[in-house]
Amino acid sequence: MPTTIERMDVFSLPTIALRGLTVFPNIATSFDVTRKISIDAIESALAGDSSVFIVTQRDVSVEKPQRSDLFDVGIIAKIKQSLKLPDNQYRVIVEGVGRAELIDIREGSPIVANVVRKEIELADETGGLRGEALIRSANDALREYLKYSQKLSSDVMMAIGAIRHPGFLADFITANIGLRYTDKQSLLDEFDPMRRLELLTLILEREIEVLRLENRINKKVKDKLDRNQRDYYLREQMKVIQNELGQKDELYSDVDELAERMEKAALPAEIEEKLNMQLNKLEKLPFGSSEAAIVRSYIDTCLDIPWGKRTVDRLDLKAAEKILNDDHDGLDKVKERILEYLAVKTLSPDLKGQIICLVGAPGVGKTSIAESISRALKRKYVRISLGGVRDEADIRGHRKTYIGSMPGRIINALIQAGSMNPLIVLDEIDKLTHDSHGDPSSALLEVLDSEQNKAFRDHFIELPVDLSDCIFIATANTLETIPRPLLDRMEVVRIQSYTRAEKLRIANNHLIPKQLKRHGLTKRNLRFRDDAILSIIDDYTKEQGVRNLERELAAVCRKCAKKLADGTVKSMTVKKTDLFGLLGKVKYKREELEAEGTVGTVNGLAWTEVGGELLKVEALAFDGTGKTELTGSLGDVMKESARAAVSLIRSRSEDFAIKDKNFYKDKDIHLHFPEGAVPKDGPSAGIAITTALISELSGIPVRRDVAMTGEITLHGKVLPIGGLREKTSAAAASGVHTVIIPKANLDDLDEVDDEVKSRVTFVAAETIDDVLSVALVKADGAAGETKPVYTVPDGCNTENGTSAVLR
Repeated sequence: MPTTIERMDVFSLPTIALRGLTVFPNIATSFDVTRKISIDAIESALAGDSSVFIVTQRDVSVEKPQRSDLFDVGIIAKIKQSLKLPDNQYRVIVEGVGRAELIDIREGSPIVANVVRKEIELADETGGLRGEALIRSANDALREYLKYSQKLSSDVMMAIGAIRHPGFLADFITANIGLRYTDKQSLLDEFDPMRRLELLTLILEREIEVLRLENRINKKVKDKLDRNQRDYYLREQMKVIQNELGQKDELYSDVDELAERMEKAALPAEIEEKLNMQLNKLEKLPFGSSEAAIVRSYIDTCLDIPWGKRTVDRLDLKAAEKILNDDHDGLDKVKERILEYLAVKTLSPDLKGQIICLVGAPGVGKTSIAESISRALKRKYVRISLGGVRDEADIRGHRKTYIGSMPGRIINALIQAGSMNPLIVLDEIDKLTHDSHGDPSSALLEVLDSEQNKAFRDHFIELPVDLSDCIFIATANTLETIPRPLLDRMEVVRIQSYTRAEKLRIANNHLIPKQLKRHGLTKRNLRFRDDAILSIIDDYTKEQGVRNLERELAAVCRKCAKKLADGTVKSMTVKKTDLFGLLGKVKYKREELEAEGTVGTVNGLAWTEVGGELLKVEALAFDGTGKTELTGSLGDVMKESARAAVSLIRSRSEDFAIKDKNFYKDKDIHLHFPEGAVPKDGPSAGIAITTALISELSGIPVRRDVAMTGEITLHGKVLPIGGLREKTSAAAASGVHTVIIPKANLDDLDEVDDEVKSRVTFVAAETIDDVLSVALVKADGAAGETKPVYTVPDGCNTENGTSAVLR
């Protein structure tokens, strides 16, 4: 079909952005204008020739549209009539002049758009034979569509029948039926009249299929409602007949049963009043209705809560202490905290429950100590696993109006315990997550607030529940993932890693008896020598807790049980030399000390997720241009420690007996931390890095039996560190005789294991000079003997005036 295309020049018009409404050319449309930018556009147009550009927004929720928020095609229209309404609003009637393509806009109030008006005219106004066919198809589709949708007035239908222009027919039909605004926009975007009418027919056909399906669904719903009403009528008749015969239906028996339970339960007045209202409501509901099931389930759940039931605490401190000590070795801080609570409870019986968070590595006994605490206090024990919980409803419950709703985990814990003052373990509280359903950590804020949990309201129960008598013990591996407001509500007790000696006691007192019983063995037919247990600890496990130790002991028990069962032996004593045949080759090899003092190599100490580690620090200097290379998967903090060490050495090169004073120009320095695949970071390697560099640049070797930990400043001061207990245990296990620690960490020596103290000499260092006086050595002529380069400074003394070298 031949066409002619007419293009008009680009011009600017005030712009009205409509939401959910599409205006078409040659059709009068009325709408209200409330936004200031649109009101300014109308007033600007009325001040001129009443021309305005009207375009539809892509997203109706956008209040201040940008260019990307507007469709690409709108219409140029004339304002035919405007009426100013109260509150500075307008009601306008506009008539479209023609389609226009939006080029760009000038943001402001009003919005001004640069547009190009486009028209495609048919050589034959009616479109010829193809146009006539499209008009008939569109009219047929419209009549079928109106069978399922709203009816059009006879005037509109007559007007549609009289239109012979394909493009105008498509616009007129679209403007008068209830299509989605996105579908209307797709028709407005089409400039070709023939294609526009064809597109309209396709959209109508699709809407017809959707409306047919919708009608079928509605009919099924209506039929079901009719059946429900019939069933209700018959049930009411049956109820009357049963009453006349002196019989009661199942609903009445349920009501009587619930009423009897309410009489026996010691319900608070507010709770009893609410449940009586629900019981009266249940009596009036038809049996079998969904609402009756919801009300019955609600009353059942409320009566399951142990209102007024409490256990009596064991206030015998000696008995409680004996239970805690029998169940666990170590964990002194946790035991002390519980005994303090019991002591205060003895003096003040009204003391409310405690909220404690136990933080420690996996396998150190956080959950098991909580269970022991419940036994010591004679309280019911309930554990709630919070790992991976992401829905607030898991804590607060679901609204009872929802199908399948239920109370949250806190209320379920009370029901499970059968007591209003249980010990509730919130396990893995650091592994809570959240999504669009809410944040469970926020819901826990009320639960763990001693001022608010006396009237905790679950969404399902909707009644105040007193949680103030409960003891909450949360467990976590780290505090970093716990939200700060939640952490603020808990008393944090850190559980340190077990030392080698503690693991030996735990294995002998707890793990081995447990595994012997599990595998059907006794101490008569299977024994463990201490050297075998220590070898398993050192060579087959690498952890802060004892979980893997228990697994290895279980593996030994299985191997021995097999030999005992097939009659190979009658009894066994497991020694260190037997482990290779039972557990295979050694899994973890400890870092060994150098055979003699080495230049540029220092024994550092590090804290890791599996405990303390001896960490070698190697330095190498060679001819170059002053570059510094750092390798070994170092983090930013350790890299900064290395830079600080280089700057300190440059500033005091003469004091440190550096041979080449221009080493920072003439030498390249390479610092390496072995085991490069393991990431390393933390503020405790400064003095080890500095000592290694000074040793390498001065040629003075470092004592092989010395290890050190501490951070360094640019002026040579030694800063305190953490993890001293774990680091010193690793040093002792590796055969180190002397450990240099920051002077500020002297008070932390109380936490170091007594066995480590008996095997290691601790040197308190306040400056890098104190470190070098112990670490750097030179041969004095006797084989294997060394002496310090520096003397111990007088200022490095303890408070009692003795030497800083401590046993």
